[in-house]
Amino acid sequence: MAKQNVAEQFVDILARAGVKRLYGVVGDSLNPVVDAMRRNSAIDWIHVRHEETAAFAAGAEAQVTGNLAACAGSCGPGNLHLINGLYDAHRSMAPVLALASHIPSSEIGLGYFQETHPELLFQECSHYNEMISNPEQMPRLLQTAIQHAIGQGGVSVVTMPGDIASKAAPEKTAEHALVTSRPTVRPGDDEIDKLCRMVDEAKRVTLFCGSGTAGAHAEVMEFAEKVKSPVGHALRGKEWIQYDNPYDVGMSGLLGYGAAYEATHECDLLILLGTDFPYNAFLPDDVKIVQADVRPEHLGRRSKLDLAVWGDVRETLRCLTPRVKPKNDRKFLDRMLKKHADALEGVVKAYTRKVEKHTPIHPEYVASVLDEMADEDAVFTVDTGMNNVWAARYLTPNGKRRVIGSFSHGSMANALPQAIGAQFVDRERQVVAMSGDGGFSMLMGDFLTLVQYDLPVKVVLFNNSSLGMVELEMMVGGLPAYGTTNKNPDFAAVARACGAYGVRVEKPKQLQSALKDAFKHKGPALVDVVTDPNALSIPPKIKADMVTGFALSASKVVLDGGVGRMLQMARSNLRNVPRP
Repeated sequence: MAKQNVAEQFVDILARAGVKRLYGVVGDSLNPVVDAMRRNSAIDWIHVRHEETAAFAAGAEAQVTGNLAACAGSCGPGNLHLINGLYDAHRSMAPVLALASHIPSSEIGLGYFQETHPELLFQECSHYNEMISNPEQMPRLLQTAIQHAIGQGGVSVVTMPGDIASKAAPEKTAEHALVTSRPTVRPGDDEIDKLCRMVDEAKRVTLFCGSGTAGAHAEVMEFAEKVKSPVGHALRGKEWIQYDNPYDVGMSGLLGYGAAYEATHECDLLILLGTDFPYNAFLPDDVKIVQADVRPEHLGRRSKLDLAVWGDVRETLRCLTPRVKPKNDRKFLDRMLKKHADALEGVVKAYTRKVEKHTPIHPEYVASVLDEMADEDAVFTVDTGMNNVWAARYLTPNGKRRVIGSFSHGSMANALPQAIGAQFVDRERQVVAMSGDGGFSMLMGDFLTLVQYDLPVKVVLFNNSSLGMVELEMMVGGLPAYGTTNKNPDFAAVARACGAYGVRVEKPKQLQSALKDAFKHKGPALVDVVTDPNALSIPPKIKADMVTGFALSASKVVLDGGVGRMLQMARSNLRNVPRP
């Protein structure tokens, strides 16, 4: 049996850790690893057109599966392109292993062609970032990197010079069992005792939920029922907590709607569950606040806490709920539910008025029709910017759908590459990229990746020929919009030229049939919808302290763009309120 080289050993360990694909672009220093993959049927090389796409795709795959995913870039410029997608994966707590191949080891530090220092460049967007400088470091260094990515939730970067990858792997190297899943974390008894007392003493409790409530829907609902608590959420908590939720009062933050802001400010006790909600201007400073999170470094960095609870949400509530005293007074909850319904009534008209005759097409209408026509278990990937607004307002979660975006890092151009990673996980599952024309055109080259692998991703392009969110930011800041206009081609024609299905929609009556045909198409498809760049209006009254930007543009300057089926949910919850 031929002796393994380091590259072959590297690939074997990745496969043993459950990695199915390695996304990247081939290149000289990376060639030994790619060649090792060619001869290993357990793991596939996915050739993308830009390494940034590779990192975004790996991050999305990790978020869909919960398992380790991987990407790679060749020396210098190649692995530099990974950095934006790795930042996003790291801030999304997606377990990703990145291979940054390197110049020949004998040339490091001598200004060699394409020389960079990956061990410095990736330091801020990784839990672990080390270089393999001799074969004897394998496989322990790679195993350590894998366990950092999985155990801490985020990115590990391994730098490896191409000449080291080609060398013979040492014999009798120690290979220990790999950790491939994370444990649950239970809070200490003292914290549970203190939290129980605080809940019992409070008359009005509000829950505010983030992505850390994934897998804890039942526990959150049970606790909310017992203490008669309104339940609000951040954007990343929407898909996990909004569905089947009779206590829902909407979302807080820059894209917020409903009564979440009021519920968090008018309670006696605010409990933050699994959220690293970044906008402290939306959090109260005159109520008691408890935060429960599995990541202790998140505790208290957004607001002053009266109690910090280190534990995952499900285990925390499983410990807490049986011990708290039930509350029978629903006045606060019912008042917030009514405020929520009333607030949604006030904005829904923005998308219903003559919407089927309005041209350019209301983007709200596009999002609403898309929500109704997409599969029950669809995966939506959402570009940063105005598409975040439409996803927050119109996509209806149901416990089966997924909504993935650059919600913490806020990068442009994320939707298409994330759709690639999500679709590779399951070719039969519907994956819809909600792309903006600015984001799509930034990494448009990787539409060719869809065609090359015949990935059936459906790109729904909200084409308003502008950087809409940037325009809104300028207007809120009292500045005239400048440098935000895009001169776009017929993107549907571009899609057809690439060998995919493409259709352009300019009138509302064409939309449903266009989406239906695209969804029926077996391969990749793009629906280029010409939308109204002025769809999102600034509210008529803007206070002076809101003209400083988005800091508090603000609690109630909710962007006036409708709310889709969420109004129906709010009305349904309101009907369930007991009457005296």
